[in-house]
Amino acid sequence: PPPPPILNTSLSLHRTLLDFLTVSIHTLLYTRSLYPLDTFITARAYNFPVRQNRHPSVCNWVNSTISSISPLLQNNSVARVIFVVYSEDLEVLERYLFDISRFPIVDSREKMTEFEDASRGLPNIVDIEEQLRATIRRLDYTSSKLAPLPENCTYTVAVELRDEALPPIGHPQPWVPSDPNLQVGKRGEKLGEDVGGVKTTPVRLVDSGDFVLEMWVEEGRAK
Repeated sequence: PPPPPILNTSLSLHRTLLDFLTVSIHTLLYTRSLYPLDTFITARAYNFPVRQNRHPSVCNWVNSTISSISPLLQNNSVARVIFVVYSEDLEVLERYLFDISRFPIVDSREKMTEFEDASRGLPNIVDIEEQLRATIRRLDYTSSKLAPLPENCTYTVAVELRDEALPPIGHPQPWVPSDPNLQVGKRGEKLGEDVGGVKTTPVRLVDSGDFVLEMWVEEGRAK
């Protein structure tokens, strides 16, 4: 059989991350009962059973969100991707943080160029998939053990930009500024009252070559 693909370009790292975010969002929609459980099907990712919502509108929203994150990754703008759950009154209940601030910064014109240093990137995708499988399992377990959410919750996906990154511009613009209660300053300084939450639960650190992803959950004071 052919050898597993090598993750030795910026683009390959980003694609692996985006696939993982897609699986993570569907997992959270299921474990936090944001939609009826009978709207989900069982799929497989990283050779592991996962849940996927089967409603076309939900799938389109998730895919559109992931597509909107992609150009921000290529511009080296993203420090964190955050899945936020709100109450019916739009109070922040939970935040699931995916910290990628230690991903390599590579010029977008070089996204398909192989890393020159042999120690960069990852030996092959099998190594990272083992870690991502364990991370999805841990995310599933951690989120399912949290206290149940109230009815009629809503959710969104937000991004925190690197300190040196410019805000996204253009029209139409899929991104809007976060509410003041969720704003952060330079170097992650807390500005909004809902940043940090009242309880933090670590999920997992994935540290493999240039693919460094840290995850944790913050439960808000409104919960």
